[in-house]
Amino acid sequence: MGKTTEVGYRRPPASTQFQKGRSGNPKGRPRGRHNRPPYDAILGQMVAIKEGGIKRRVTAAEAFLLYITKRGLDGDGAAARAAIAVIEEARPARTANRHGDTRRMVVTLVAPGSVNSALEPLRMASKLDRYRPSARMALEPWLVEQALSRLGDMPLSVEEQAKVVQAVRTPHKVRWPDWWKVRL
Repeated sequence: MGKTTEVGYRRPPASTQFQKGRSGNPKGRPRGRHNRPPYDAILGQMVAIKEGGIKRRVTAAEAFLLYITKRGLDGDGAAARAAIAVIEEARPARTANRHGDTRRMVVTLVAPGSVNSALEPLRMASKLDRYRPSARMALEPWLVEQALSRLGDMPLSVEEQAKVVQAVRTPHKVRWPDWWKVRL
């Protein structure tokens, strides 16, 4: 009994069937194709975002970082830690490309209320009275914590500590270092 030549539903002709010992995909997958996740293709796409009523186009990676940072500033602790970790991880590469090996750090203290209003769109400070153009700006607690952690072994004087406490929007939310003397 040989092969049946009956052709019909679920019985394709013998000439179109896969032959024994031969691959159905003779050329195969090209080398280097789909062997890693397409991060560059996805995160490199341009997306439209709206900030402060202004629409602009950024990469998906930048939009993702802005979203994580916004969540962190809105009180999501895990998102804040993730945003700070990403910023800290990217900082050495960014500064190495721009300035070479920087060994000097400049610390500048600002008087309470004199924080530049450019910090508000970055969500580093907030205006205490939105309807008054001359309203005082106050620093966000996470920013003060990060600045204090960078000071290391250089504690501030009591007068400087008082200025920092006055400049913070919500001082009770700041995790002050052990050497800190001035409280609310």
